[in-house]
Amino acid sequence: MSKQRNILVVDDERTIREVVRRYLELEGYLVTEAETGPQALSILQGHAPDLIVLDIMLPGVDGFSITRRLRHPSEFNPLRIEGDIPIILLTARGNEVDRIAGLELGADDYVTKPFSPRELVARVKTVLRRSVAAAVESEAPVASGKLHLDPRSRSVEVAGRPVTLTAKEFDLLYFLMRHPRQVFKRQQLLDQVWGYEFYGDESTVTVHVRRLREKLETNPSKPDYIQTVWGVGYKFEVSPSQEPLGGSE
Repeated sequence: MSKQRNILVVDDERTIREVVRRYLELEGYLVTEAETGPQALSILQGHAPDLIVLDIMLPGVDGFSITRRLRHPSEFNPLRIEGDIPIILLTARGNEVDRIAGLELGADDYVTKPFSPRELVARVKTVLRRSVAAAVESEAPVASGKLHLDPRSRSVEVAGRPVTLTAKEFDLLYFLMRHPRQVFKRQQLLDQVWGYEFYGDESTVTVHVRRLREKLETNPSKPDYIQTVWGVGYKFEVSPSQEPLGGSE
């Protein structure tokens, strides 16, 4: 029997927590609730859920701060958690600034309020499915020039220097490296990396590409690896002497 997944739902509105809990439990998930930011952090100190549904506007400590602590533990008081816990943010409708800020911090997805509980459940399933698939990845390492990626350890190095990526940044880079020189539209990348049930807009891809360039490139404004094909999308470029190890799909 497969392990029952535990979802941490963090929102200061009791009605929202109760509705989300009911729909998730109907799908077979265990649900833990938190009403405030400090309460959520207290839970995370002793318990690592499989996924977090996290409201941005919270009393005490907001959702951005919690995401930042989870994704950048070396910069803040570390939480005793191994690996990246998938995060779905709850944001105010139409507030694109919040959505982009959340993605830049390392959130995996977002849902705008008011939202359909069925839509949220669909996103939880998609994010968890991608997370599980990544965890059992057994492909060979790929490399190009000074960039080396190992899917088995989910590690990335540039010139021997470890680079910390979020789960979705890793998945996007790995997908592009396995398809060198192939141009992908943003919607195609959403379909392939985020999954067909992802409801976000194409700016999600743009944000993740920008973050990857900042972490991988010597000069992010003139990238060597992930290049923009204007009017179309993105491609991973390699020189003939820097062909990726392993095959593409």
